[in-house]
Amino acid sequence: MTRPSPSPDLSPSPSPSSSASHVSRVSPPPPAVPLLLGGEVERPVSLTVADLRERWEQHRADVVFHCATNGPRHHVFEGPLLREVVDAAKPAFDARRRKDRSRFLLAVTGGDGHHTVLSWAELDADFGNVPVLLATAMDGERLDTAGSQLVVPSDHCGARYISAITNVWVGGIAGGGSRDSGSDRRGGNSRGGGRGGHPGAPPAAVTPQPPTRATPT
Repeated sequence: MTRPSPSPDLSPSPSPSSSASHVSRVSPPPPAVPLLLGGEVERPVSLTVADLRERWEQHRADVVFHCATNGPRHHVFEGPLLREVVDAAKPAFDARRRKDRSRFLLAVTGGDGHHTVLSWAELDADFGNVPVLLATAMDGERLDTAGSQLVVPSDHCGARYISAITNVWVGGIAGGGSRDSGSDRRGGNSRGGGRGGHPGAPPAAVTPQPPTRATPT
């Protein structure tokens, strides 16, 4: 006795074109260019927004920047304190000496070419104690693609708001009596000092242009 052959499967096989129609062809946006933290520090480092979110405590800043053309602009930022991130890189000052700490500066560069400068004394708990952030989120939206943002909550205007940060340079002003003055007078230092005969000057870095958010100023 012969068994009946099974009926052939007449359901149409999906064609390559029909299968492809269900697959998204939109590529994910590229991640932001990492932030390079260097200068007169013992531990230069490259940090992504995810690094800033995962390695440090996140603080919240509810700010209003008064724009000259558009009036008040309200935003909520979250991110680590700039001083805690820089402190982890071990700035080349004597942490026990307030005078030594107070001679240090930070130069911040954004992917759109904007720059600003802060003093370490602004951030230091013994001086200004300003909770400056390297924001990882703005108004509830993560900034992994746009890049971290510099936020100075105490500023009345947002001129020091820097978007898509690419570089944070740390360095001290050389002076008589400084423990680093000898190496500075020799035209540089072993901790990543300046170029072009200007001790401690931040390097003129050429940075790519990652996608940025509109500056709220």
